[in-house]
Amino acid sequence: MRGGARLMKPAPFTYHAPHTVEEAVALLAEYAEDGGRVIAGGQSLVPMMAFRLAAPAHLIDINPVTALGRLAIEDDVLSIGALVRHAMLETMAESMTDVGPLGRLLSTVARSIAHLPIRNRGTFCGSIVHADPSSEWCLAAATLSAEIVIRSARATRVVQAGDFFQGIMTTDLAPDEMVVECRIPRLAADTRFGFHEVSRRAGDYAMAAALVTYRIVDGRIADPRVGIGGIEALPRRLDAVEAALAGAVPGPDLFRAAAERAATVVDPMPDDKTVPALRRRLTRGVVERARKGSLS
Repeated sequence: MRGGARLMKPAPFTYHAPHTVEEAVALLAEYAEDGGRVIAGGQSLVPMMAFRLAAPAHLIDINPVTALGRLAIEDDVLSIGALVRHAMLETMAESMTDVGPLGRLLSTVARSIAHLPIRNRGTFCGSIVHADPSSEWCLAAATLSAEIVIRSARATRVVQAGDFFQGIMTTDLAPDEMVVECRIPRLAADTRFGFHEVSRRAGDYAMAAALVTYRIVDGRIADPRVGIGGIEALPRRLDAVEAALAGAVPGPDLFRAAAERAATVVDPMPDDKTVPALRRRLTRGVVERARKGSLS
């Protein structure tokens, strides 16, 4: 090829296409120790396979498991199945009238994910499993106290998002387990929210992102949540910032101080292109801009 570029292709693998969750976890139980991997949208795994950064000996395609495409509100919880695409969440504010502020929030966040072809194929749960620190969905899951439903041939277990993410592209998932669903509690009808991220180009990975939600009760801030992503090795809520906001009278000075506080409490991850001081400035900026978005 011109320019000396090499055509890359995946290492050989055996393809499996189960039609039920039970079949999928049985295959994982059999092949996990032999490099078995689950594929849904494939927007992260396939490029890694093409460059041989990942070389699963067995690829378990769960796309035929139609039950995993479920997106529904049940008992005040939004259930997002493992085959729910980013694009489905991008349009859910119009298609699901009963989801309220949570639907509008997820639709807003979805529009910042990469580009339309990727949003049409990539999945919410796949993004959660990939656990990229800059992932918009990982930030949303951590900020909104999502529950991750995990299946294996051994058992079903539920893990809080704050415990599921353990580091850069590292999770609590065992090799023979798969995420089948994420559950996010529905937000109160009067919840305000704001989201903002910074990237080098439109569609690039976020260098920094913030998600802010809160309510106003008797003129004071209630139930504040301030989450950051792309700054540290994993997304998380900033407890110290939330504590400073809770019960306070909202105003520009308060929110500006909250953004300053956010910049001081983060622990920027090492990066050969971005110095910690810049990540702190980005933290200050995205938290402040997310707060401004919450006023609309």
